[in-house]
Amino acid sequence: MKLTDKISAHRAPHPFYTFEFFPPRTDQGFENLISRISRLTTLHPIAISVTWGAGGSTKDRSLDLASVTQAEHGIDTILHLTCTNMVPGLVDDVLRAAKERGIQNILALRGDPPRGQEHWTPIDSRFSHGVDLVRYIRSSPEFSPHFCIGVAGYPEGHPDDRMDDEGNFDILKEKVDAGADFIMTQLFYDANQFLQWLERVRRHGIDVPIIPGVMPIQTYSSFLRVVNLCKVQIPPSIMTDLEPIRHDDQLVKEYGVQLAVDIIQGITDNGAVRGVHFCTLNLEKSVQLVLERLRWAGGSPVMRNRLIADSPASIRPSSDLVVTPTTATTTAAVALTSKPTVECDPPGRGELNNAATWDDFPNGRFGDYKSPAFGTQDQWGGLGLSVHVVNPHWGHPETTEDLTDLFLRYLDSKASSTPFSSSPLSAESQAILPQLKALTSKGLWTVCSQPAVDSVQSTDETFGWGPRGGYVSQKAFVEFFAEEDATEEIEKKIRMKGGGLVHYFAANLLGDFKTNVPEDARNAVTWGVFPGKEIVQTTIIERESFLTWKDEAFSIWAEWASLYPPGSNQRTALDSVRKSRWLMSVLHHDFKNPHALWDLIDIGDKLPPTPSEQEPRR
Repeated sequence: MKLTDKISAHRAPHPFYTFEFFPPRTDQGFENLISRISRLTTLHPIAISVTWGAGGSTKDRSLDLASVTQAEHGIDTILHLTCTNMVPGLVDDVLRAAKERGIQNILALRGDPPRGQEHWTPIDSRFSHGVDLVRYIRSSPEFSPHFCIGVAGYPEGHPDDRMDDEGNFDILKEKVDAGADFIMTQLFYDANQFLQWLERVRRHGIDVPIIPGVMPIQTYSSFLRVVNLCKVQIPPSIMTDLEPIRHDDQLVKEYGVQLAVDIIQGITDNGAVRGVHFCTLNLEKSVQLVLERLRWAGGSPVMRNRLIADSPASIRPSSDLVVTPTTATTTAAVALTSKPTVECDPPGRGELNNAATWDDFPNGRFGDYKSPAFGTQDQWGGLGLSVHVVNPHWGHPETTEDLTDLFLRYLDSKASSTPFSSSPLSAESQAILPQLKALTSKGLWTVCSQPAVDSVQSTDETFGWGPRGGYVSQKAFVEFFAEEDATEEIEKKIRMKGGGLVHYFAANLLGDFKTNVPEDARNAVTWGVFPGKEIVQTTIIERESFLTWKDEAFSIWAEWASLYPPGSNQRTALDSVRKSRWLMSVLHHDFKNPHALWDLIDIGDKLPPTPSEQEPRR
């Protein structure tokens, strides 16, 4: 059924809602997401949407997820479809496949912005913007009658096109005039600003349904990442509220649930908005809690009992955040623990073999590969690591020496990012800065690491995470790009000096893979002990997640190279690195000795004292 028909037929006493999912990157995650969607159908969304990877990179999984959901669970599906960087003919193929599967709703998006002269992927010249895709579908006798078309709206302006206000409204009007049936907005956290934007949209003669996007805050670090990625404006009161609780993940998640409730009530109470769109990031608990507090969905006895048992007093957003006060209950949140960002992006999260806690530990790079949230994507289907333009801090590397200099400048905080780390170096990585610089100076370009820590208080400013009153520990690991002979030298040291306490993974672009880790082994490298709870293991390094990340890491080299013309010195250098280097991850299990890993690989510089070696904090 077309989404606009479902909206017109909606007669519930509360606004409608839709859920957004992305296709997981592993088969196990895909299967578990199907189960998760099955559970969420009991909340009666009027539709779900499925995101689309840049250039059709998730084509098959997106179509499979959309068709399985619609066929087996009877939920109408909105298939995201981007048009830039799509090979000729792919748009037609996807539209026909969607039509054959009974999918009638398309969210037509521009996708990743064109990157100047893109050389490595053929581009269908008919499609440069979302409006081109709308016009194409509407001009087709084969597709136009079948599809209901949605487009994106940006209440705070498009993050890549900060033109004047009138220009943004004109573009939105152009998409609607071209045949768009509804608008789905980018996420936002300022309800008043959204309502002002909505009023101006209506004044421009745009009368199609507008569905605002809402994303509950899961963790402080992931919130900052989304804000940076989407260039969302945050009211100062929200940052003020989050500052004192940023290290208590349980309270952050509780705050995020209540903030979403307040925002939704603020934009729906006057009837101007008939429904909302939840950006779930493939997580379910926060969305369910929001709907229960709004009294839009029936409560879960299991979840309510767990909330009562696990939770402290509720944390509420400041009263000036939304246009109307909330009337929701103050049920406290599910306990949340997550590892703070280390020197890699995105940060690792997950709990070992425990599906019930996947939402408590939103997964990323080092999460549980069986989780539906493994390989978290952004709202419109990208992975958040896209090299849209050459960052001026990266320079234009023509040699391996230039690349070594870039990674060193990042470690010295002279460059705020690299293509592999979108945020500045974390305070945690500062603790092993001499060792990281020594490795990088030798041509082993570090992209991820953490120091060994033994029983630090969970409130520690640098290493702490999880609820108060606990203690956290972690094993040291480091990951880097290196020439093959360097990886072989380190393998030899591990065999001769590791004493069975060191594990490694190494792989290259061609698919060659080496490890001393048993096939089914899983290394939990970060854990916490908290009052009244089992030991919590949040960061996992194992074969499947490493290989998944390896593919992405080498694709970043390719994308970076594609920014330069074929035959250029920069293109040649980056392509050479991609073809010749190995990605290697080395983990030392002796977390009692903060120097063990670095002594093994002969860095030489002594670590500064770790928190466990210092006087206890008062």
